[in-house]
Amino acid sequence: MRFLVSALVSFLALAGNAFARSSTGDSVLVLLDPSLKREDYSKFFGGLEESGYHLTFRAPKDAQPLIAEFDVPNFSHVILFTSETKTYASDITPQSLVGLLSDNTNLLVTLSPKQTPLSSLSTEFSLIPPPPGTPLISHHPARPEPATLIPVHVTESPLLSSDIPPVWFSGVPHALGNSPYLVPILRAPAESFAADSLDDTGADAIFDASQKAGEGLWAGSQLGLVTGFQTLKNSRVVFAGSVDLFSDEYANKLLPDGKASGNELFAKEVVAWAFQETLALRIDSTTHHRVDELAPPEMYTINDQIVYTAYISAYDPRTGSWKPYSGITDMQLEFTMLDPHIRITLPPVAGEPGKYQVQFRAPDRHGVFKFVVDWRRKGFSFLQTATTVPVVPPRHDQYPRFLSAAWPYYAGAISTSVGFFLFAALWLAGDVRDKRKDRKTE
Repeated sequence: MRFLVSALVSFLALAGNAFARSSTGDSVLVLLDPSLKREDYSKFFGGLEESGYHLTFRAPKDAQPLIAEFDVPNFSHVILFTSETKTYASDITPQSLVGLLSDNTNLLVTLSPKQTPLSSLSTEFSLIPPPPGTPLISHHPARPEPATLIPVHVTESPLLSSDIPPVWFSGVPHALGNSPYLVPILRAPAESFAADSLDDTGADAIFDASQKAGEGLWAGSQLGLVTGFQTLKNSRVVFAGSVDLFSDEYANKLLPDGKASGNELFAKEVVAWAFQETLALRIDSTTHHRVDELAPPEMYTINDQIVYTAYISAYDPRTGSWKPYSGITDMQLEFTMLDPHIRITLPPVAGEPGKYQVQFRAPDRHGVFKFVVDWRRKGFSFLQTATTVPVVPPRHDQYPRFLSAAWPYYAGAISTSVGFFLFAALWLAGDVRDKRKDRKTE
């Protein structure tokens, strides 16, 4: 009986892993504003549950379940559908949410035109919210809907499919700061702007700003509607300017041309990226050795021929496993001591998935060096690794007996010796002949 129970538990655990979708875990805490109804987002939440995620719902002011205990997160991901909430329980603060990212917990945050604690949280990630009460407005294309309900074209992005239809959006935009870790996902239409009224009051000021700087701060496609941020630890957070973007109403609403909107597919792919299902990479291992050897040496000698190898895999959400990945073509290896002495391309090896290899000569400089791989591209997990190795000069018995570059010196030394020998021989011989002549004269 115990054996059957143990086997059943093991089977359920394996089944859970088989249907795992995220590379970091499947537990999700959903903070749902009391003014929102769960059934209004049934497609979004139902899609997550069908994918294998375990959702736990909680009101923002509830004390249980705790988002973290003893500085250890209780959930792998957190969704904050609390755009109207101004007060939270004591365990939910902007600082605690930032701390979750340090523990590799991913966040999905929706913003509001009103001033809330989440507005201040967004500024920590180089997002600039507009003044309170200024939603996004666009009068194009012509449509019966209000100017605040806009069909937005989905631009090309590495984390989205190329065939997503336009999505309905009604909410607040944000300007993007200069952080290199921002990942723009959905931008505002070029003809849209943020304003506090629908009668175009203040349109002249926006037009003047656009004439001076190309686009006003709160107008045009430079505004972000959905933006991601990836930390150095590869945890991810997504800020969306509208909670309605994920609703059933917008998913079912037809576009002005009569076609279905792309809200459902767009929301699914955004969450897949935020929860590290897609574009999740890692370095499994690295090796280095001399040519014609297999084991890494304790130290290298200057001018050694070195082979460096890295093995990289990508997460496959369909199987819940990591598989070898050879799709990177612009990775570089640095052999550095303070500054890179060698920077060389680290290409994939043909016919060996996931293997990247390069051969190079150690510089004519001894010291403590590092093999450094630091690959960062927007949307993809950052790949970073560093291995320290010493490089020493040759030992006394490793130098060659004769150096080709020293032949002029060898020739000079030999010619000097030969010349001295001939001079001495001639001088001694000449002295004997002089004495013989003197004797004959007497």
